Formats: sequence, C-alpha cells, structure tokens
Amino acid sequence: MKISGLLTRQEDSRPGVAGTARVAHRPGELPRRFGPGDVVVFDHVDLDRRTADALVEAGVVGVVNAAPSISGRFPNLGPEVLSGADVTLIDDVGSDVLRSVKDGARIRLHEGVVHSGDEELAYGQEQDADSIADQLIEAKAGMTAQLEAFSANTIEFLRTERMLILDGIGVPDVSVPMEGRHVLVLAPGYGHVDDLKRLKRYIKHYRPVLIGVDTGADTLRRAGYHPDVVVGDPNGIETATLKRGTEVVVPAHVDGHAPGIERIQDLGIGALTFPASGNPEDLALLIADARAAQLVVTVGFQATLHEFLDRGRSGSNPSTFLTRLRLGSRLVDGSAVAVLQRGTGSNAALLLLVLAVLAVVFIALAASGFGTSFLAVLQDAGQSALALVKGWFV
Repeated sequence: MKISGLLTRQEDSRPGVAGTARVAHRPGELPRRFGPGDVVVFDHVDLDRRTADALVEAGVVGVVNAAPSISGRFPNLGPEVLSGADVTLIDDVGSDVLRSVKDGARIRLHEGVVHSGDEELAYGQEQDADSIADQLIEAKAGMTAQLEAFSANTIEFLRTERMLILDGIGVPDVSVPMEGRHVLVLAPGYGHVDDLKRLKRYIKHYRPVLIGVDTGADTLRRAGYHPDVVVGDPNGIETATLKRGTEVVVPAHVDGHAPGIERIQDLGIGALTFPASGNPEDLALLIADARAAQLVVTVGFQATLHEFLDRGRSGSNPSTFLTRLRLGSRLVDGSAVAVLQRGTGSNAALLLLVLAVLAVVFIALAASGFGTSFLAVLQDAGQSALALVKGWFV
C-alpha cells in the first residue's frame, strides 16, 4: 500500500470538511480556478449572493473568509446561500490566512479552525443557519446608513460620468444593429439559467439581440444561442464564447486600461473597449440604449432592494440606479416577460379550443335537416377521394 494513499484516508477520516485549498490573494476576488471538493480561501467583506452562487455551482465544500462575511452594513445574502447548500463557512480569520494557506494544499475545516495536517493555520467563526440569521437581523439596522452613503455616491458618480449617463458620450459604436429591435441582456445573476429557459418561446418569437455579460455569455452559448455582443472581462469568459460572439466589448478603467485585453489580443479577436466606472451589466444596458433598442429585457439582474445593495461592488450601484432611470419604461425584467408568456396560453390549448368549436358545429349540422344533406355530400366526396387514391396503387 502506498504511504500517500494511507495519509489521505487518515486525513479524510478526521472530523470536519477536507479539500484542496484555492487561494485568492486580492481582496474581493475569487481564485482563478476552483471546482468540486475545493476549499476557497479569500478576503471578501459582505459576501454577496452572486459570489456564493458561483461557489455553490462549482461544488466547493468549504469557504474560509479572511473578512467578516456579514459586516452589519446591510443584510447581504451570500452566507445564507452557502448555508443552504451545506457549504462550510469560516469567516473573520484575518488576512494572514492568505499567506499561511498555500494554494493547492490539503486543508481541513473543523469548529472554526483551519488545519493542515496536525498544524492549526488559522481560526475564526464557523457560521451556521442560526448564527447567520441572527447577524442578518442585526444588519437590517445598517440599511439606513447604507442608503445614505448610496445617495452621496450617486451624486458623485453623476458628477464624474454625467456625459455618459445623460448624453451617451463614450459608448462604443458596436456593429450589431439594434434600432427598433428587442434586446435581451443576460447577466450571471441568481437564477439566470432557469430564467433563460423560461424565455425560450419569447426568444423564438421575437428573435432579440442577445447580449451576454461576463459568464452570462457562456450561458447563452451553452443553451445553443449565438451571443451577438459579449461584455465583460475576457479572463473570466470561455474561449469558445469569445470566438463565437459577433462583437466583444471589454470594460476599461477611466484611465483607459482594460483588464483582459491581452487575452483578446492573444486569441486574435477584435474587441472594443468601454472606459467607464460602471459595472459590466450597466455598460451593456447603455450600449442597448445608445443603439436605440425598442425594448430591453434583463435576465440575472438584481430586482429587490436587498439584491440591489448586495452587489459586492458598492461603488457601482449608483451607475445601476442611474442607468435604469435612463432606460425607463423600455427596461423590462425577464421574469415578468416569462409570466406574461405563460398567461397567453399554449398552442395545444388553442388547438383543443378549435377542435371543440368544430365538434359543436358538427353536432349542430347533424341535428338539422341541412346538416344531414351536407354530411351526405361530404360522405360521397370522401368515398370518391378514397377510390381515386386506391386507383394510384392498382
């Protein structure tokens, strides 16, 4: 028996959750790669729902957060998502954990302690459903202060980006025609995959321009659609999606630097840059607005107040608020479109209705003298047609 296999079984038999460490060394970022059985180690204050959804979807077994997962500023939704998926969460362990835990190492989480073999690398608070619920109740009191700060950030954002928001100056001129057409913008938010499935009939009927934001573009491709425009950091988007997109737009910082543009150049793909301080979802909406889209349907966007605050990128929230104001009544949530579609009835129901009407007409004709003569004529015509068809095969 190999010694390495024996050591692995001994480690896995100990209490707690064990997995391969995947470490992100920059605050607020996820590791470049993580998957089933991994333990993600990062520094992420107020763990947001989108990040938690990505972790659950990847199949991680544990999360070690150097920062508080719920700071108390507002009731963020990420920790609750992890708890509901039985992902072990240990938070507020301190930033030293990003150095003490080596990427790719085997670690074990138990009762708030991060172990590597017999060594204790860090410790914090292991969260469960009860502790998370208690913290969320306390965090609701912080929403007032958060909204006040949001108001101040909105004024500052409008001061620096007023030409973009008010006049559309700086929006890249994409080649995809959108004037007078429907546009569907898919972001990788909560439930976006299921919402896209529910919009299958809408997409087939209206054939909207499809804009994929970040990994939302990957979702479009996997569902069998051709992304007309891809907006986001190319480093987080699959190569096949980037090559399939008709137009690729890379968000850039105000100083012009566009993260991920090097990958685009290495792939030999043409791309436009969009220098702005807004997040990719808002930039996609501004593109649709600048191209005079008739209607913009959003999928995977935050709709409630809690989700709106729970972005993980509080500095971008003012752009979201102002962008939605700019589009006004042309902006429709995809969930509402799906509900309206269900209310219109299916083709099968319409066919049953037509058959029922024909049955009533048939019975009425059969009960009348005219109906009897009419049915006799139909019978003679049917027999003649049948005789003609038989003659073809004799």
